Amino acid sequence: MAHDQARGLMVMLRQLVHGIRPQSLTDLGLAGAVQELADATTLAVAVHADVDGELPEIVESTAYFVVSEALGNVARHAGATHADVRLTRTGGDLVVEVSDDGRGGADPARGTGLTGLADRVAAVDGRLLLSSPPGGPTLVRVELPCRR
Repeated sequence: MAHDQARGLMVMLRQLVHGIRPQSLTDLGLAGAVQELADATTLAVAVHADVDGELPEIVESTAYFVVSEALGNVARHAGATHADVRLTRTGGDLVVEVSDDGRGGADPARGTGLTGLADRVAAVDGRLLLSSPPGGPTLVRVELPCRR
């Protein structure tokens, strides 16, 4: 019973995530929309994008929100002066990495931002990996499957 309810909630979450698409993704594509996020951030952000070919909309939207949330966390909490965003295709996955030169110590148990991000990634069968030792640096890596 609980398993069926959890499965139903995951289907509903996937549908919700699928229905949210920022206009900049439609207008600029993933690399351009991520560059726009980087340009609007209060610290220096370098974007490296190698994402040849089409991506499923749900993957693009999820990647965009990962970068948005991660850069927001860097700006608010990391004390960083620089961040890097990397978008690459590896096998059948889109890999999104956001790293910074801040103080580290990011902990999903201390807030809802990273937990919400992990939930959004899990809703599309992706994986989120976090490395953030005290003293830094921090790396958020997300692997999103690109099957249609």
